[in-house]
Amino acid sequence: MIEEKYLETLKKMRLIDDTFFSAFFDNNEEDVEYILRIILEKSDLKVIKVQTQKSVENIYGRSVRFDVFATDDAGKLYNIEVQRTDAGAVPTRARYNSSMLDYHKLKKKAKYNELPETYVIFFTENDVLKSGEKIYHIDRVIRETQKLFEDGTHIIYVNGAFKGEKGQPLDDLIHDFFCDKPEEMRHRQLAERVEFLKSNKIGVKKMSKIIQEVFKEELEEKKKSTLLENIRKMMKKLNMTAQQAMDILEVPVEKQKEYVTLI
Repeated sequence: MIEEKYLETLKKMRLIDDTFFSAFFDNNEEDVEYILRIILEKSDLKVIKVQTQKSVENIYGRSVRFDVFATDDAGKLYNIEVQRTDAGAVPTRARYNSSMLDYHKLKKKAKYNELPETYVIFFTENDVLKSGEKIYHIDRVIRETQKLFEDGTHIIYVNGAFKGEKGQPLDDLIHDFFCDKPEEMRHRQLAERVEFLKSNKIGVKKMSKIIQEVFKEELEEKKKSTLLENIRKMMKKLNMTAQQAMDILEVPVEKQKEYVTLI
């Protein structure tokens, strides 16, 4: 029996919501190809592989987890991210994601010219770049000549705050990313998939499991945050060390190093 709270959460979910976005496009080459064709205006683009929540480990620093990671038949790489907060889509985040696509692909002793063309695409709730454009294309340019610096990297921002015209593919796509009712979506191909995940017995069961995991993770994060705050309070009010506070609060030994880092 699926709990009512999960069903209510599912009804309100939209493509701009990270959890639903990942579930929608998981191993879904057809629909990733569909939206990339619209965003890039390339009707012949062919996606051959899609992974969601793909992690790329960085042994020297911060790792990254891509919302959607895709490859086309020409070997080009695509990272598509949905961001509801401006802080999650700052230019330096786009820069880092772009660099991690290269890090992921360039193997030891490979030649630099073997690096594939890459696209980092942010679909944002707000107009992060604040110029009122529907879409922003960012490519490196040689200042002195104003010619493109052809390094094969591309960053694109799709402005979810843009209110466009019905019947325009990208305008309709923006509308659909913020629509929680499949019957009100304009791209029928996407609407059918949303309908499946929200109404079909198999789709609803899949989504309920995902939402249950999200609730569990949120609860764990809340517990972690509360414990961290209690450690800080004890250190400040009782003049304790972090170790003393954690011992009293019975923080497991294997978790103590993590909390010390966070304090």
